[in-house]
Amino acid sequence: MDLSQYSVYDGIGLAELVRQKEVTPKELKNAALEGIAKVNPQLNAIVSVLSEKSDEQIDAGLPDGPFRGVPFLIKEIVLHAAGVPFSMGSRLAKGAVFPYDTELMARFRKAGLVTVGTTTTPEFAYNATTESVLHGPTHNPWNLRHSSGGSSGGSGAAVAAGVVPFAHANDGGGSIRIPASCNGLVGLKPTRGRVPTGPDYSEPLNGLGIEFALTRTVRDAAALLDAVAGPDTGCYAWAQPPKRPFFDEISHPPRRLRIAWTSKPPSGVAVDQECLDSLHATVRLCEEVGHELVEASPVIDSEQHMLATLRIWAANVTSWIDGIAQATGQTPSEANVEAANLSTYRYGRNITATELLDALAIQNIVSRAVGSFFTEYDVLLSPTTARPPLPLGELNANASGLGAKEWTEQIFTYAPFTNLFNTTGQPAISLPLGWSRDGLPIGMQFAGRYADEATLLQLASQLEHACPWKERRPAFHVAAERLPIL
Repeated sequence: MDLSQYSVYDGIGLAELVRQKEVTPKELKNAALEGIAKVNPQLNAIVSVLSEKSDEQIDAGLPDGPFRGVPFLIKEIVLHAAGVPFSMGSRLAKGAVFPYDTELMARFRKAGLVTVGTTTTPEFAYNATTESVLHGPTHNPWNLRHSSGGSSGGSGAAVAAGVVPFAHANDGGGSIRIPASCNGLVGLKPTRGRVPTGPDYSEPLNGLGIEFALTRTVRDAAALLDAVAGPDTGCYAWAQPPKRPFFDEISHPPRRLRIAWTSKPPSGVAVDQECLDSLHATVRLCEEVGHELVEASPVIDSEQHMLATLRIWAANVTSWIDGIAQATGQTPSEANVEAANLSTYRYGRNITATELLDALAIQNIVSRAVGSFFTEYDVLLSPTTARPPLPLGELNANASGLGAKEWTEQIFTYAPFTNLFNTTGQPAISLPLGWSRDGLPIGMQFAGRYADEATLLQLASQLEHACPWKERRPAFHVAAERLPIL
């Protein structure tokens, strides 16, 4: 199968070819590896290529799951696979390997996916762009001078470039939705407790962190969520199960929804006019397909919310760094930890137990206020980010003099709409419904009620049919006859 044929299909399409014996899993794996070789020198999205391991996986016999034989990539943080490198984007953790699969990795395998490589992340995933000292910058396939977003920017760039139809991603403040916006993809952050995080975590980042994937199509997002959702043994908590499979839901149009929309982030930071123009066009599109649109947004104490976010992130980054340092015998310093994370580490070591509990109490207050808002509205629409994809280098985590508070504010000045739904645990999805004058993607975020991914996926499917983004592809793509110089 050549790359021009391979890249046309989403995951469901490739799996159907395997089922019909029109292509073999090894042929698909070879196409993915050929795609990596073609575009990764420019994109720098893939860290490790797992050719031998993927052959071993295929030769051992793939499970008869819904995505049997489909090539897949995993991001090097939170989820890990037995014997596969796991650097977390940090020099401190370089060379780390876990001897076992996490539960989600086991479910990806059970779904029949063939893992062909690992993708880049910024150090400890604490950035809205994917640019680490360890691996260098990951470039946006729509324009190499721009960011692919973060922290799942490697997965985002690889999926947008056609290397794989979807890839693992996770989201502790927008890290699925931001790369989806930057790369023109579907980025669903599921409800807290929907996707398992064991055995290593009960609730990553004290509940802020969610595991899932970046996809090109809504149907892949729905089918993949069906394949991996549900509690694992001994889990801390889980989301209420859906009434029927998510894949079944998207075959039904949504009822007439009451959709609130806002152009104003809780923090009050400025939003770029191109993002606002895309928002207003999306409002009109939602009205055209039959929904009621009302300008409204929940009211929260943004300063307190930002303080809580900073403390929770800092406490967790500190725990990660201490754990890695203890395991490797290293001392955290400028030689092995980037400036922003070193400042965050020092800040985190001074957080008291009471201050962390206060942060969790703030999260509860915010969640109650937002939950009350969603008793009146089915969905909240906003831009995903405050600007189109940033030029590379603008969010520099290794700039000297960066303090923890200053760094956190920089991240959420660029992405001021996303982290609210990490706090509340509600599902939220970024859809590629806008484009800048320069041809860069601009995502629109739709947030739903707790445990109601079904409504979001129905709406997303409806908008996908009204505005078929899958037909657009970036300049740097595996099917391009010649890759341009940008």
